[in-house]
Amino acid sequence: MILQTERLILRRWEETDAEECYKYAKDPTVGPAAGWPAHTSVENSRQIIKDILAAPETYAIVLKETGLPIGSIGLHHNDLAKDEDEAELGYWIGVPYWGQGLVPEAAKEVLRHAFEDLKLARVWCGYYDGNIKSKRVQEKLGFKYQRTNENVPVEQMGEIRKGHVNLMTRDDWEKSLK
Repeated sequence: MILQTERLILRRWEETDAEECYKYAKDPTVGPAAGWPAHTSVENSRQIIKDILAAPETYAIVLKETGLPIGSIGLHHNDLAKDEDEAELGYWIGVPYWGQGLVPEAAKEVLRHAFEDLKLARVWCGYYDGNIKSKRVQEKLGFKYQRTNENVPVEQMGEIRKGHVNLMTRDDWEKSLK
């Protein structure tokens, strides 16, 4: 499936995207804030595309202007989203594109897809303490605070962190459209 916004194309990741993925995911200010280590090489990015980013409902955020991926966004089932009718929204974007409203733009379309096409009832979203940019994205989108979890294991980083959990229901989303 391909989703589109005014400035973006959201499409499946391809192994040929490895170089562009590495360009942004190697930055130590990107992945670690979201709970995963910076990519170490183009080959590492290629393997991550195959093993992780090729998952269903995971999209490369591609600038229409260049046709190149600059980040990733997706809906996942994990510890926050256990039921069939819910998912967790995850995202990251390369540092040169921070502050341009691209993640909220992509997320609005993914949320539309989640509630209209996939018929989900709830979409969860979280961030680790200190990740103010991710917090702001979730606030802009209209996610509602649910809880803070102390001592959350961040396995890929070998750390324990404080995590904040937010939720958007289908009703919340529908109300935001009015």
